[in-house]
Amino acid sequence: MERIYLDNAATTSLDPQVLEAMMPFFTEKFGNPSSIYSYGRETRMAVEQARKSVAKNLGARPSEIFFTSGGTESSNTVLHAAVYDLGCKHIITSPIEHHATLHTVEFLAKTAGVEVSYVQILPSGHIDTVHLANLLASNPNKTIVSIMHANNEIGNMIDLHVVGAICKSHNAYFHSDTVQTVGHFPFELSKTPVDFITGAGHKFHGPKGVGILYINENIKISPMLHGGAQERNMRAGTENVYGIVGFAKALELTIESHEKDSAYIMSLKKYMYEQLIQQIPGISFNGAVFGDSLYTLLSVNFPKNEKTEMILFNLDIQQVCVSGGSACSSGAQQGSHVIRALNKGNDIATIRFSFSKLNTTLEIDKVVSILTTLL
Repeated sequence: MERIYLDNAATTSLDPQVLEAMMPFFTEKFGNPSSIYSYGRETRMAVEQARKSVAKNLGARPSEIFFTSGGTESSNTVLHAAVYDLGCKHIITSPIEHHATLHTVEFLAKTAGVEVSYVQILPSGHIDTVHLANLLASNPNKTIVSIMHANNEIGNMIDLHVVGAICKSHNAYFHSDTVQTVGHFPFELSKTPVDFITGAGHKFHGPKGVGILYINENIKISPMLHGGAQERNMRAGTENVYGIVGFAKALELTIESHEKDSAYIMSLKKYMYEQLIQQIPGISFNGAVFGDSLYTLLSVNFPKNEKTEMILFNLDIQQVCVSGGSACSSGAQQGSHVIRALNKGNDIATIRFSFSKLNTTLEIDKVVSILTTLL
């Protein structure tokens, strides 16, 4: 039985063209980018070429792009730097952020005595921008606002320009976790009022273990890792050359085919939405399904009963890969903090379906038919 993979918000498969671009750096081009002879120079060149390509595709300058191990490291770096380098005594975030942000903020509150405020969530799942402005106005301390661009569980998106303008008008720094949107939406960072954004290669058919951190050129922070001059003294350690090359290639490909792919993936989301509504009674959806939302993701609530209790497990047995909440803490049995924040009560079982250009309507038909049988 063929596996059906509908958990692309957790990770995506590697594009064969990305693998092809990476291969030489696993084999003959194995030099250390810090070495001065030809082997080192060719990998150094590959890293800098990748940086230029990523910068161009995000509308930034190459000097603003730093390669990291992924979104988690990037967000940790920003939040620590905000407190220890930029003098922030106050962090504003939201209760539905990824744990890479929430756990870091909790840690800094405990260890560095930083004050933390949480912006309210509207019933739609969007953040309350009026409340955000009030929080900024009522606290005189230097502040960093950390609000994700798109939520990884329900798909809701903020407008970076709107939130950025609110932050600017109160002289606050603005960090956005853009892990679900880099590689899925066009960016023009030079024209966007954001100080820091993050990205992860494996969310758009690139390799795992590589990400980026964008730091606006007007901001200077200290490195989080010490011991070498890599990444312009910002991140010590030998570069993940094949990862970096793969990240740049994946971003290049996804931007080339963005219009076609996004329209196709959106059509899959609409199709699944319609099929579920027609065939399964009592379901509801989370977030602004067809409003400001990811075109890649559909968060569905099934009424809680003995049949939905084991629904993820049963879908897995039927070779359907989906997730019940956020992937990064999938081993934990406690429910999702995001769904809890929406105050929908405990009588629902939530499943996140997330799509890629490789999925088909035929697969969706199969999944809906398996669900109708199970329920």
